[in-house]
Amino acid sequence: MCLRLEGPVPPMDHDIFFSISQTPDAAGRVPFEDEMFANYFQQLECADRLGFGVGWIAQAHLSTETQKSNSRPVVPHWQGEVGLCTDFPQLAMESFRRTTSIEIGSAVVSILASGGPIAQAERIANALMLHGMNPDEHRKLHVGFSAGRFEFMARPYGIVPRNSIEEAAWPALRGQIFMEAGEIFLRLLRGDVVNSTTTYDTVLTRSNFRSDEDWERVQSAAVEFEGLTSPPNEVHIPKRYVFEDLKIVPNTFRRELLELVAGTHDPRAQTFLNSFSPVKVFNLSITKPEVIEATHERMASVFHADGGAWQRRDMPRTSFVFLNAEEGLSTEQQSEAAHREAKAALGAYWNALEGTIDPSKVSNAANNALIGNVEEVAQQILDRFHPEDRIMAWFDFFNHDSDRVCRDMTAYMEQVVPLVESTLGN
Repeated sequence: MCLRLEGPVPPMDHDIFFSISQTPDAAGRVPFEDEMFANYFQQLECADRLGFGVGWIAQAHLSTETQKSNSRPVVPHWQGEVGLCTDFPQLAMESFRRTTSIEIGSAVVSILASGGPIAQAERIANALMLHGMNPDEHRKLHVGFSAGRFEFMARPYGIVPRNSIEEAAWPALRGQIFMEAGEIFLRLLRGDVVNSTTTYDTVLTRSNFRSDEDWERVQSAAVEFEGLTSPPNEVHIPKRYVFEDLKIVPNTFRRELLELVAGTHDPRAQTFLNSFSPVKVFNLSITKPEVIEATHERMASVFHADGGAWQRRDMPRTSFVFLNAEEGLSTEQQSEAAHREAKAALGAYWNALEGTIDPSKVSNAANNALIGNVEEVAQQILDRFHPEDRIMAWFDFFNHDSDRVCRDMTAYMEQVVPLVESTLGN
């Protein structure tokens, strides 16, 4: 199905995602760290020349390899390092210095790690102060933030259960810690004086849990830990961040250069965060269409007024791209090669995450990826995306052949995108 809108249609936005993931290549070789960053800068500068809108950088913390020896490894089968960008503001500044038009974003900064929301807000403020010193600078810093996908990265910073109640409630409680941290982060970046007596209170009820059994475990833990005579209807959790009045500096940075994007699918979190500042949301490539549309509908009503009217392009949609436009191959051969490359990369990914290659998950991921030759990828974009969507294309997925990645990026922007826009009438 190719969607068409009446009247002029603005060009679809095309961003790019950089994982800087130090994983084994097809031959089992793991590139050195300096190779990984050299590849990143080559691809970034290529993306800048090609006209990608925002370069989104994955941020990670601490060695994935080392965490495999922990008592509770989060990704025990991952080979190599999930990501090498551990200081987004610093890499963002260097990325702006090397480019002229592309904007830079984080996908995503964990505000629970690296000192928590106060330290992270200071880092972002400092980067924006330096970035905005040039009065002619107009490029924005897109700060994607979340609780972080991998728990082991936040554990050293005290983000662990503190008692038996929190242990029982942990999967749901971690999202509540993000709400508390999110408020602190946003209010400090807004320029507020904040103290913990005015920040988010965590009160757990049945609505926080997926099943009666999950909630009953928390109630039982509360009865035993607090010496109650009956299961409580709500459980109050002490705050993680306790502090007197504080305000971050620098504080006079150019806030018009800041865009905030939350990496959460929790409707309550999306709504809560937008009570403080305009906060957009991320969308993963494997998200179901009904969830995408429900998010757009909700954000249209809850998006903070200072951000203007909600637009579909306010939710970047991540998509794996396995494009083959290599010279010397027929279009059929390009298509076959692209599908082989996708199957191998997606299989390696699921194996790294879970230790087994689940054919159904590989198939589902492939169904949401853009795979094929130029014409096929263009048609898939037309079929799967709304003309006003923002695509965050992921080319370097388990691929360390940087020259090839740059060729794929070039074919995408110079061949695929014009096909899409001509079909949409742009």
